[in-house]
Amino acid sequence: MEVREFKAKTVDEAITAATLELGISSDQLEYKVIDEGSKGFLGIFNTKPAVISVTVKKSLLERTQAFCEELFDAMKVETTVNIDFKEEDNVMNIDLSGSDMGILIGKRGQTLDALQYLISLYVNRESDAYIRVKLDTENYRERRKVTLEKLAKKIAYTVKRTKKPVALEPMNPYERRVIHSALQNDRYVCTKSEGEEPYRKVVIMLKRDR
Repeated sequence: MEVREFKAKTVDEAITAATLELGISSDQLEYKVIDEGSKGFLGIFNTKPAVISVTVKKSLLERTQAFCEELFDAMKVETTVNIDFKEEDNVMNIDLSGSDMGILIGKRGQTLDALQYLISLYVNRESDAYIRVKLDTENYRERRKVTLEKLAKKIAYTVKRTKKPVALEPMNPYERRVIHSALQNDRYVCTKSEGEEPYRKVVIMLKRDR
């Protein structure tokens, strides 16, 4: 990161000079006061300018990129991180690629969910507004969604045939929403979630009027 020095009569004037020359706002600056300066005798003799050292803050996207790369380096998983930050929607899509992404997905996506939660904590600690972070690799989220929708319809058929409710395995909130959504327009079955996190699960059952 490049460090530059700026001088002026006062620290505030030095900050202003830095923002004008660098073409950025003051909240994008990180500065350290090297010398506060002095007016000297009668404000004329032996005056000393204020001196500050300045660095430009990295953008949220750049900081998140660096955080992710440090995270995966620590995990010793060779990963390429691609970030698409839609500021107008406050959504950050992060896509991971590499030779061994199965490690980052984990069983039923549990590792991917944990990483998404961790990165989301970092991003929202660094941001003034809430940002929704979506982490994915090898299109896992969409593939998992299709699998869950097929599972929901298969279990719904079983419930209609046996007239007995079926409880699915515990799922995270996103996966439970996929199940609920897949069957929300079914004329014969309904769904509900029961239990406490992280063991909360979806139950598929016949509608009472059926």
